[in-house]
Amino acid sequence: MKKTSTKREQVLQLAREMGVLRVSDLTSRGIHPEYLRRLHQQGLVIRTGRGLYVAADTDVTEHHALVQAAKWTPHGVVCLLTALQFHGIGTQAPHEIWMALDRRAAHPRIPYPPLRIVRFSGRALTEGIEEHQIEGIMVKVYNPAKTVADCFKYRNKIGLDVAIEALRDSRSQRKCTHDELWHYAKVCRVAKVMKPYLEALL
Repeated sequence: MKKTSTKREQVLQLAREMGVLRVSDLTSRGIHPEYLRRLHQQGLVIRTGRGLYVAADTDVTEHHALVQAAKWTPHGVVCLLTALQFHGIGTQAPHEIWMALDRRAAHPRIPYPPLRIVRFSGRALTEGIEEHQIEGIMVKVYNPAKTVADCFKYRNKIGLDVAIEALRDSRSQRKCTHDELWHYAKVCRVAKVMKPYLEALL
């Protein structure tokens, strides 16, 4: 009985430390998933998605879907419409999590939340990443200036009007500087596209 209690306590402690717990997190530590099932039945852990659990006393934030996405795709970076929403730029409210992955990375098989994968490479993939600790999980998000440049790069996917709105809003809210925007415009190879819109804001 004592051993069972100890295992349950270990699972609860893991859930609190990791923020979001998967069955594989237990099996890799030699803990049978049955302990997680029992804790769920007792209301001590809550299932937030298929195969994803959090401790019942965890403070779930408005960014919980990002936490779940980051848990399943640790190499991904939140980008485009989801990054705009995260930074409070513009009026977009996407129902999918937009995430950037390396062109060579395998497409993640994730039951929830729904992902919209965009393939990045080189400096466009690696530059401008911010790391945010949310619910105990490290979530990578492109910074505001990089996100705006990405919007212009992928204007055919999201619409030029969305990119222009993001640019204007990011400057009016002082989320980034003109120099930062110009830097990432060059990184994303959209300097010629963005130049007239940047000049109009000077």
